[in-house]
Amino acid sequence: MQARAPLMIEHRLIERMIAIIKLILVQIEKEKKVDPIFVDITVDFIRIYADRTHHGKEEDILFRDLEEKELSKEDRQLMNELIEEHVIGRKTTRKLVEANSRYRNGDKSALSEIASTLSLLADFYPKHIEKEDKVFFPAARKYFSEQEDHAMLDKFWEFDRKMIHEKYISVVEAFEKQ
Repeated sequence: MQARAPLMIEHRLIERMIAIIKLILVQIEKEKKVDPIFVDITVDFIRIYADRTHHGKEEDILFRDLEEKELSKEDRQLMNELIEEHVIGRKTTRKLVEANSRYRNGDKSALSEIASTLSLLADFYPKHIEKEDKVFFPAARKYFSEQEDHAMLDKFWEFDRKMIHEKYISVVEAFEKQ
């Protein structure tokens, strides 16, 4: 298995969540309401799975290892673009959290912001994923030997093994701060 395989498998789960978000967007339009708990779960999925777990492997392992390589101008530019897109995803998710909080507290006007932010995420992720799967990952593969690629795969597995602990340490620490 190549190192990019787990990243592409994760993309498939993200795509499944995006499909659910699109269904909920239709429901929001029809019913003029949203379940704030669905939004909370969506935020958790995006923050923990899509961003911390998936983008974490990309940024903390793949992109970091690529920094040590002599990338072509185009590949370096694309990597930087992907990093910036991760930042945009984080900012968009923060907006969703803020809008959901307002909505939960009775601000019905926040519904349109929730819908537009969910729509932004539903548009953003498929394009971002396609760029990685079809352009960046194949281009990045050429910079690594088989041994380096297998070592990166091992780093990915180790990263995943630590994630559940990181998640729940942060849960406990958040409660302790309250």
